[in-house]
Amino acid sequence: MIRKQVLKEVIVSNEEFIINQIKEIVKREGVSFPEQLNKVVILYGVRRSGKSYVLFDLFKKYKERALYVDFEDERLIDFKAEDFEALKEAFLELKPHLIGKELIFLFDEVHNVKGWEKFCRRIVEREKIKVFVSGSSSKMMPMEIHTSLRGRSWAVEISPFSFRESLYLKNIEIKDRSFIYGPKKSLIKKYFSEYMRWGGFPEVLFLKSEFEKRRIIKEYLDAMFFKDLIERFNITNIHLLDALKDKLFSSFSSKFSLTAFYKQYKERIPFSKDSLFLYYRYFLESMLISEVRKFAESSYKRLRNPAKIYPVDTGICRRVTSADLGRILENIVFLELRKRGEVFYFEEEGECDFVIKDINDKLSLCQVTFELTEENRKREINGLISACKELNKKNGLILTYDEEGSEKVDGIHINIMPVWKWLLEKNRG
Repeated sequence: MIRKQVLKEVIVSNEEFIINQIKEIVKREGVSFPEQLNKVVILYGVRRSGKSYVLFDLFKKYKERALYVDFEDERLIDFKAEDFEALKEAFLELKPHLIGKELIFLFDEVHNVKGWEKFCRRIVEREKIKVFVSGSSSKMMPMEIHTSLRGRSWAVEISPFSFRESLYLKNIEIKDRSFIYGPKKSLIKKYFSEYMRWGGFPEVLFLKSEFEKRRIIKEYLDAMFFKDLIERFNITNIHLLDALKDKLFSSFSSKFSLTAFYKQYKERIPFSKDSLFLYYRYFLESMLISEVRKFAESSYKRLRNPAKIYPVDTGICRRVTSADLGRILENIVFLELRKRGEVFYFEEEGECDFVIKDINDKLSLCQVTFELTEENRKREINGLISACKELNKKNGLILTYDEEGSEKVDGIHINIMPVWKWLLEKNRG
C-alpha cells in the first residue's frame, strides 16, 4: 500500500510540471474523443509517438478538475490496483471543492498496473469521472484489451507526426492553397525532404543536429526491440529476432515472404518455422510494422500471397541504396492512407501500389513512384490502368516527389501530384 502522502506529492509535482514546463503542444489531427459516451478512452501506439502530450493537452484544457499520473514514475513502482481508490482520495483531499463534480483522470503508461481496467470501468460508469489512459505496450491495442473493457472503451491510435503536423513545429500552418502554391512552396519542399529522411517522431523533429537525430532514433529502436518485443513476449532466440528485424526494416514498401526468409536463414540460425511465424506476429502486435495484403475477394487468396511491409515511421526504415527514395515516399503515403480506410495492393496483369477501401466500401487507386521517367513511365501508368479496368474505376492517382499534371489513357483519367502537396491538400484525391 503506497502512503497517501506520496500520492499527493506525485499529484502536485505532475501538475506543476505540466503547467510550468510544458509550453508548446501540437494539436494532433484526427484525434477525437466521445463527448457523451461513458467509455474509457485508450490512447495506444508505438513509444515516443506523442501519447503523453495528448494527455498533457487534456490536462491543460481541464486543469481545474484534472488528475494526471505517470505510472512509470519510480515513486509508484509498487502501485497496485487497490491503490487507485487511495489515489482518488488523495486527489480529492487536495481539492475538496471538486467532491461531487465531474472529474478528468489521465493515466499515462497505465498498463504497468495489473488490473487497472476494472477500476477505470467502475468510475466511468458509476461516478462523474472521465478517464483517459495511454500505453506503449501491445497490451493496450484494441484486440488485446482486457475482457472487462470490451465494449466499454474507445481506442484512439496516436502515431508519429504527419507531415502537416511536423510543419506546425516550424510555425507553418497550412490554412489555404496559397501556402502550397505561394512563396513558401520551396520552404515546404525543403521540410518535406527532411521529413522523408528523419520521419515524424516528435522529439526527433525538435532536434537540430543529424548526430542527435540518429542517436535518438537508435535509442527508440533499442527500447522498442527490448521492451516491446524481448521482454514483453519473453523471446529467447535473440539471433532470429535480430535477423528478422533487419530484414523487415530493409524490406519496407516491398513484399516480404516468411517462407523465403526461412530458406535464406535456416542454415545460419537454428530456428523453427513456428518460431519465425510467431516472432513475425510479435512485430505486428508491437505496432512497429504494418502489412498490406493483396486485393482479392477471398481471405485465402489474400493470405497465400506475400504481404508488403511498412514500418510505423520512415525514420526507422533501414536504407540500403539511394534508390530507396521511392520506397520512402510509398511508406509515407501508406501511413496517410491507413487513416482513411483499409489498404491493399493490386497485382494481376499489372501492379498498383494501393487499393483503398473507405468506410463506405468505396474503392480508390493510387500508384507511388519517386519520378516518372522514360524507363518506368509505361510500367507505372499501365499498372494503374490495369487496376482501374479490373475494378471498374474511371480515375486513378499517381503520386511522385515533384511532378504534377493529368492525362487520359484508355478512357481513364490519371491525376499526377507531388506527395508533399497531396499530404497538405484538405480534399485529397
